[in-house]
Amino acid sequence: MPRQLGDLEDAVMSRVWQWNRPVTVREVLEDLQRERSIAYTTVMTVMDNLHQKGWVRREVDGRAYRYTAVSTRAAYAAALMNEAWSKSDNPAAALVAFFGMMSPTQRDALEDAVRMVQRDRPEVIPEAASETSPETAPEASREAAPEVPPEVPPEVPSEVPGEVPSEGADREHPAGR
Repeated sequence: MPRQLGDLEDAVMSRVWQWNRPVTVREVLEDLQRERSIAYTTVMTVMDNLHQKGWVRREVDGRAYRYTAVSTRAAYAAALMNEAWSKSDNPAAALVAFFGMMSPTQRDALEDAVRMVQRDRPEVIPEAASETSPETAPEASREAAPEVPPEVPPEVPSEVPGEVPSEGADREHPAGR
């Protein structure tokens, strides 16, 4: 599971995700300098660290690198939520508390997401079997029902750092610690 990005890492990744194209250290630096005083070498170090952690891949462009995000912000957020939820000793209570913190707009987004997941994964339970308890359902009906894939709905890209091979893929992936 990925660790949460630090403040400066998040500021850099926000730009990489927002621009959704290969970016240079200079481009990120110039944008960051609108908000704060920061050195080129600091941004270069952060982007190199993000590359080493597997958050970005890079390609040589002249004397510089161009960096591209390995995963989306949505995949990153989903992985963090899943990690936090899976560490709870009472997942149902954690979800209830989380839902209670949501704004009406966030609840609407949640309802939309649930509808999308339900639309993409319709239950394959015959009408006759739905009136029967699992204990009394015919064996064929239980065998016909597909297993539900674990955790991540299809709308969330599975391109979470650690799952995508990158340069140096033979070493352990730090984002997975």
